[in-house]
Amino acid sequence: MRIPDWTPERKPQPAELVDAILARRGGTLINLDKALLWSEPLARGWNAHLKAVRSELGVSRRLRELAICTVALLTGAHYEYHHHAPDFLAAGGSQAELDALARVVARDTRADATDAALGELEQLVIRYAAQMTLDVRVDDALFEALRGHFDTTGLVELTSSIATYNMVARFLVALGVTPEA
Repeated sequence: MRIPDWTPERKPQPAELVDAILARRGGTLINLDKALLWSEPLARGWNAHLKAVRSELGVSRRLRELAICTVALLTGAHYEYHHHAPDFLAAGGSQAELDALARVVARDTRADATDAALGELEQLVIRYAAQMTLDVRVDDALFEALRGHFDTTGLVELTSSIATYNMVARFLVALGVTPEA
């Protein structure tokens, strides 16, 4: 990491903030947390926002994790992929789909996410994540195709998940946050 790991000795933070992060993480701070805790307001807001995105949205967890893995691969956020590929599998995704995602990302994912291991909806989600990540603007035809699979709330939640993990990826890559040992 390009910055030192946060410790309570280096930068004291309120115990309730650290405890809230530990609770969300299951008792262990990960390297991302050790970067965020250098700023109390950032760590507090991040923890609340990411808790909502990770555990409170109604849109399919499997599709959210597929989109997050797409963002991670497209941005080179290895840390993000390291943490979210297992979450995709735990949410019902398959290794064959992750392998297909890697093949698709090697091409121009914005326009073509075709792979025999991916269903139509998965291909649409990958293309959506790719267009949001690489171009910011999303093609109207793609958005209309997604509208056939998601209600308005689902579209907002999928979009916010992709946008959030673009933020995460940029933070991780810029600071050189690496996976835990």
